Amino acid sequence: MLRRFIDSRYSLWLLLTLPGVYILIQYWRGETFYGEIVHFTGVLATRLLMLTLAVTPLRLMFPTARWTAWLMQRRRYLGVATFGYAALHTGVYLGRLGASGALAEAAEPGLLTAWLAFATFVPLAATSNDWCVRRLRRAWKRLHRLVYAAAALTFAHWLLVAFDVVPGVIHLSVLGALEGYRIVKTRGALKAAPPSGRAGT
Repeated sequence: MLRRFIDSRYSLWLLLTLPGVYILIQYWRGETFYGEIVHFTGVLATRLLMLTLAVTPLRLMFPTARWTAWLMQRRRYLGVATFGYAALHTGVYLGRLGASGALAEAAEPGLLTAWLAFATFVPLAATSNDWCVRRLRRAWKRLHRLVYAAAALTFAHWLLVAFDVVPGVIHLSVLGALEGYRIVKTRGALKAAPPSGRAGT
């Protein structure tokens, strides 16, 4: 039964949703302040984005591990959850400032990078389903490479608006190391592959 619970997509969605439900209840009750919920949702969205991007490097590091296979099968769920918390982060911000207040700040570098990141996430979240994968085929992969641009904009936003940039730099360094490993490993595999048409000779 435990194995079935772990493998269920519904149990994963429950785990991904619970932090958001909890912090919203706390905010509604006045037990959490605006700055706290904005910080919490922003950091959680960034960490889920990091986990989504880390799945491939971790799979390359541990190709036979069950847990990396489990992550690989659920990577799209993590990506959608990233967008969900980014949307909550944005919604709380808009709820506090209103459209006019947000528009007045939109040109500031720290906010402009946030809006660009969010705009990039929208088509990625909208196409993170089996129907779009089948319809778009190869174009789906090309479209979803925009996640790297979204990640760069997300970290730029974090570093530009943070009172303390150290946590953002640490997170960015960890992700950079994982992505560097992925690039090196992937290029090494391509160089080691036999030329087209000569495989198996």
